[in-house]
Amino acid sequence: MEFREDILGAPYEAAELPLTPDEEGPVSATLVRRLVPGARQAVLYLHGYTDYFFQTNLADHFVAAGFSFYALDLRKYGRSLKPHQSPNFVRDLTEYDEELDAAVRIIREQDGHTRLLVNGHSTGGLVAALWASRRAGRQLVDGLFLNSPFLAMPTAPALRTLGAPAVEALGRFAALRKLPAPLNPHYVHSLHRDHRGSWDFDLALKPAEGFPLYAGWLAAIQRGHRQVRQSLHVDCPVLLMASTASTVTGKWDPALLRTDAVLRADDIAALAPRLGRHVTTVRIDGGMHDLVLSGETARAQVFTELDRWIGAYFPPPAD
Repeated sequence: MEFREDILGAPYEAAELPLTPDEEGPVSATLVRRLVPGARQAVLYLHGYTDYFFQTNLADHFVAAGFSFYALDLRKYGRSLKPHQSPNFVRDLTEYDEELDAAVRIIREQDGHTRLLVNGHSTGGLVAALWASRRAGRQLVDGLFLNSPFLAMPTAPALRTLGAPAVEALGRFAALRKLPAPLNPHYVHSLHRDHRGSWDFDLALKPAEGFPLYAGWLAAIQRGHRQVRQSLHVDCPVLLMASTASTVTGKWDPALLRTDAVLRADDIAALAPRLGRHVTTVRIDGGMHDLVLSGETARAQVFTELDRWIGAYFPPPAD
């Protein structure tokens, strides 16, 4: 696998992972890495919806702790999105197994790491948890860190139940039908330094208005949520973090800078025990949806809790 300098510049490298073509044509994912010489433990990061890897502060923290850092831009996201493709679209979340399995082979077999922590944010957290459950018993993942994972729709349970059959039918018979996307542009504005935030990222890869919401993708997400409610079987230690509060608004509100403005944090925490038998839940006061992009105080709490959990449940590999 040939790695070249990534769009973030050195020391980040990236390699294209060719995947099985689908009805839209050629498909690939992108594996980004930042190696720590001699490291035997690694972390693999999975981004959220309408997202890609740019959180270099997260990579800095793991590298300082002795982890090689990897990030996967999934098919049809970020670095992997091709002009002929519908952004973010899949018919089933199991499609991501192909690039996850390929990335793990590179991390473990090609690059020689013996312990792997998978870190998923939002939709990436849902994808990571489902994949880890399907791969239980194979010793592919040694720990799971979920940052505000997308375990439930941010709507009332009754609305989820009433709307699910219609979405499932559309996903089956009109998968590329575009649905109204209630993405709040102010969430991205709360992050980006050109608006009200502190971070720099490519607004073409993570646009404030989002990408079209496809019926097939939404149906796939609903099926994933149903699996979570029925309980998963993740067999490694899990750390799940969520904010202590959420904000629902269609206009700018300063609360966006200290709450989850995308998902219902209480719903996330309530579903944590259904992931596996060994789950630690931590609530972050003042945390935003992407907790590692929160304000300084909340962000420090995230990394303190992460380090405490790693020390307890993810010891370095024995010599």
